[in-house]
Amino acid sequence: MTTTSADGRGMAALAALLADRTRASFCLALLDGRAWTAGELARSAGVAASTASDHLTRLVQGGLLVEERQGRHRYVRLAGPAVAQLIEDLAGHAPAPPAPPRTLRAASAGAALAYARTCYDHLAGRLGVLVHDALLDRGVLDRAGGLALTPAGVSWLAELGVPVEPLRAARRPLLRDCLDWTERRPHLAGALGAALCHRFLDLGWTARGTGRSIRLTPAGRPALAAVLGLDPADLAPPSRATGPARA
Repeated sequence: MTTTSADGRGMAALAALLADRTRASFCLALLDGRAWTAGELARSAGVAASTASDHLTRLVQGGLLVEERQGRHRYVRLAGPAVAQLIEDLAGHAPAPPAPPRTLRAASAGAALAYARTCYDHLAGRLGVLVHDALLDRGVLDRAGGLALTPAGVSWLAELGVPVEPLRAARRPLLRDCLDWTERRPHLAGALGAALCHRFLDLGWTARGTGRSIRLTPAGRPALAAVLGLDPADLAPPSRATGPARA
């Protein structure tokens, strides 16, 4: 991502990159943390492949995306966690959609995203907020002097199979609150948030759904509830679709 200049021209250029609905839609789709082809993004945004290519070139040149080429295919992804945080924060300030979903399928997809999804590389939605709050309640995290990992938390993570020292050595914060778009409360981001999201997937407690959605597996609900000190019923998804999530 380019550096903002002192006279504001850099910020204006960055804002112009995201002041287009198609480019903004691409960035939101890429919050799943994976690489997409230009064709996949074009279909997701409902635009022609040639139109998508032009927009993607601008986003790459502006430093928001990076591209990888494999044969004839051009893959793009967000340039890193800092860009993902920027997109997430901007979307959190965006107005709510003006109308509810028109079909049951759209409502179900929205409810799935609101319950659990990836926010770049960490867990978001109602499930992400529940995990964040449970870690505080269990003493894994503490807020006495700002969000921090406790000594008991280090042991808890080791038992879960998440060593802390490699995370401390990463070039990103170990812990960070990330305001959840749908819950309007924080979920856990940073290197630890990403590590937990990946660990839950590796253990088979969660699985990827459609797009960015994440679902708890039948075995995962009681297992995750046990390590978090929750009742499995607390982790149940909503019984009916309530509307779409914006992130």
